[in-house]
Amino acid sequence: MSGSTPGARALSRRELLKRAGAAGVVFTLPAGTAITPTATGTVRRPAATTLTAGESATLEAVLERLIPTDATGPGAREAQVLRYIQQALAGDLKALQGVYSGNLAALDAYAAGRFGAAFAQLAADQQDAVLRDLEAGTATGFAPSADAFFETVLEHALEGMFGDPYHGGNANFVGWDLLGYPGVRTQVTAADQQALERNQLKPNHRSAYDNEMFNKATASAAAEGPHHAD
Repeated sequence: MSGSTPGARALSRRELLKRAGAAGVVFTLPAGTAITPTATGTVRRPAATTLTAGESATLEAVLERLIPTDATGPGAREAQVLRYIQQALAGDLKALQGVYSGNLAALDAYAAGRFGAAFAQLAADQQDAVLRDLEAGTATGFAPSADAFFETVLEHALEGMFGDPYHGGNANFVGWDLLGYPGVRTQVTAADQQALERNQLKPNHRSAYDNEMFNKATASAAAEGPHHAD
């Protein structure tokens, strides 16, 4: 959010990029999961959701305050971060379904107690005030705590913004473009390296899973049985 004060949500663009750089921008799939290219070449996981319509609306409102769209670039809405989290909760993060459902209900209850309406119905400055309470751990009704839930959602928001598009987020590679990340490449020519050093390497807009070598390796891992997560 442009003009945010220290500690306020949403993330400033500078803080957003700093956190993305610290976390790494490419989040991969746990080994042992088979994948299939689509007709367009870019692979996608099947669409899935475990949240109710009301829970989704609340979470989407949170994500749009954490990573907002502004004059300097796209945010969570354009990157389809909500879709990433929904799909993760139906798969790799299934154990957190109850954490999300329970705490999203707590968030709406807390917002209603403080400002008289569910979180998604509040004005942006009121939403930021509620999120500041979560971040500080002073909001009540959350399990195990408001700040723990805040950090969980923020971590998953960054993954959905900057992770591999295969997982449902980073739609149209908007997160990678925001970082200036040129995309996954199996070969880098001398000319590519020179262009990269000048920040002039054109993004190739390819998922890691678009590479045949990666697809074969993943399919092989699936045939061998479960492995630890990458």
